[in-house]
Amino acid sequence: MTIFTVELVSPLWQNSLDMALEVWKKWLDLGFAVVPKIIWAIGILFLTRLAMNFIGRFLRKALARTEPTLRHFLIQAAEILTLLSGAVAALNQVGIQTTSIVAVLAAAGLAVGLALQNTLSHFAAGVIIISMRPFEVGDYIEGGGVAGVVDGVGIFSTTLITRDNVQITVPNGLLFSGTLRNTSALGTRRVDLEIDIGDRPIEMTITHLLTLVQSHPLVLDRPPPTCDVTSISPTTTVLYLRPWCTAEDYDRVRSQVLQLVKEALREIPDTDNPMQ
Repeated sequence: MTIFTVELVSPLWQNSLDMALEVWKKWLDLGFAVVPKIIWAIGILFLTRLAMNFIGRFLRKALARTEPTLRHFLIQAAEILTLLSGAVAALNQVGIQTTSIVAVLAAAGLAVGLALQNTLSHFAAGVIIISMRPFEVGDYIEGGGVAGVVDGVGIFSTTLITRDNVQITVPNGLLFSGTLRNTSALGTRRVDLEIDIGDRPIEMTITHLLTLVQSHPLVLDRPPPTCDVTSISPTTTVLYLRPWCTAEDYDRVRSQVLQLVKEALREIPDTDNPMQ
């Protein structure tokens, strides 16, 4: 009797099945090796987000009395640094070496820093200006070759409004590196007027001028106005008339007092020209 055997699985199918099982096993091993790292990386990013929120709330409370522009910048800088730290940790967790990436970013940062060194100097000056507060919004300042009322103070520049209503943006480095005059800081100003009275009687003229400025509604009683002799020649006498006023009324007081003095001197005869 002849017995026939049938081979249910051919060698070709057996090899294909073995290869499929091997690939599946490798994928499983890869999954068990990579998935936990990805989960840890996602967890690190989630914790980073929580840390950013916590740092933001903490700095807002800690810097509550700090100037708003500087406070906003410091909070943003802290949040960005926290995010970068978390991103580097997450990349390390999934096996991506970040050493070279950090080195490239550092080199790029150095190149950008060298290219923007003037901008960085303006930034440093802005931080110091905002911290020291030599002027505030609404003050009239002179510095950096310009003058005007401060309209806004930023990290990199300060905005001024000139007397003829022109907006000027001044880099903070220019204001910080030179002499800065703040004519509004003290609230009051002295108007220094040099008056040539010719050969008029000195004492009578001084009395008349002081009475004139004291009656002006914008001239302050304290400190009281003064009038002193600054120079004398054979033909003329020069007086310094110094009334005080608020800083915002300085230009108006100077103009009006000059006009009043001009008209008042006409009432006092000059001995060299009695018909004046």
